[in-house]
Amino acid sequence: MNLYQMTFRSGLMTALRSLFLLVAVAMLAGCSGLDLGGFGGNQPAPAPVTRAPVTPQPTPPKIVGRDPSLFYTPAYMDGREPVRVALLLPFSSPRSDVRNVANALYNAAQLSLFDFKNTNVLLIPKATAGTADSAAQAAQEALREGADIIIGPLFSEEVASVAVPAAQAQVPVIAFSTDVSVGGTGVYLLSFAPFQDVNRIVDYATRQGISSYGALFPANAFGTRVRSVFQEAVAQRGDRLVSSASYPGTSEGMYDPTKLVAGAKDSYGAIFLPEGGSALKQIAPMLAYFDVDTQAVKLLGTGLWDDPSLVKEPALDGAWFPAPPPEGHEQFVRRYRAAYGNSPPRIASLAYDAVSLTIALSAQPKETRFSRETFTAPDGFAGVDGIFRFLPNGWTERGLAVMEIRPTGAVVIDPAPTSFDTTPPLF
Repeated sequence: MNLYQMTFRSGLMTALRSLFLLVAVAMLAGCSGLDLGGFGGNQPAPAPVTRAPVTPQPTPPKIVGRDPSLFYTPAYMDGREPVRVALLLPFSSPRSDVRNVANALYNAAQLSLFDFKNTNVLLIPKATAGTADSAAQAAQEALREGADIIIGPLFSEEVASVAVPAAQAQVPVIAFSTDVSVGGTGVYLLSFAPFQDVNRIVDYATRQGISSYGALFPANAFGTRVRSVFQEAVAQRGDRLVSSASYPGTSEGMYDPTKLVAGAKDSYGAIFLPEGGSALKQIAPMLAYFDVDTQAVKLLGTGLWDDPSLVKEPALDGAWFPAPPPEGHEQFVRRYRAAYGNSPPRIASLAYDAVSLTIALSAQPKETRFSRETFTAPDGFAGVDGIFRFLPNGWTERGLAVMEIRPTGAVVIDPAPTSFDTTPPLF
């Protein structure tokens, strides 16, 4: 399937296919050795944007109706009716790492606009501080300015506060939170949700003959949610969770829980580690220290393992984890680097896919382009992170590959599907 080619069984999107094919050809040409000036023709790449923190203003009155005479239209779009796309990101967060992620998401959104070149789509960035109040304020401002759709925000408390005014205005939201509890009622979560990672990796492990598991979970809200999903996934397949423990976020705190699970190593075929980054790099060698043969006992992870630095950890050699198919994302990374001179964080591709999807849907009649039926079409969509579809509850089902970590890099050992069937998902 070409990038962003949508194939709906209902035929709803037939009119868009030629547009997607043209875009896909243009994008692929940029990576095929043809000299297209980096992004097509001789136009310059979009400049990187770094937004400084903005002092939040008092919360304005809630939206009770929208006055089209107040909708924002820049001078260069006079005489046209733009598709107004609000982009809510935590540019004003007090944390520099969060601001960096916000800037990368914004740059990816710009890149999508540049690639797809729809002159009727107007991106309206709005800064949040990463809090519920600031997100609600940003959403209300965007709605008064005529937003047809909201992309973002990032954190679950922000999404929950944005959902209320957006639903009141009947404006859909494509948010980036992984907290599935904030999905639904017009909120669609375009994120890498752990519940799907868990089901994909357990399903693959079961098909490889693994029927018993050990597991180590971080002692936080994320770990609690993942534990519940993992236990359910194992039980659904008739498998067993033999030994598990939770650990606090310190090296010292990891020692006893890891020793406990490692002590049962003869009773399971795999250990599930829903952790990433530095914590994973501590736990994996600790298992080896406690005599877990990580070649005989398979280590399993989540999409948090989609991190090139993990190949340097010998204990993870041969480990499995789910991830979007790498080809499209690698192409996105190359284009982002060419535009901005640095590599994006893994999450940046979500903004690219969200804006690209919005641009594609904007070709539909106004009455149907952002309708619930359009968003939840059963055959879904395709982006740089593979195929995905929104479920009626606002969650996202993805077509994930299974990767194996090797010293030279992660490789696909079970390809991602290229289309969805009609079988209800197991989550």
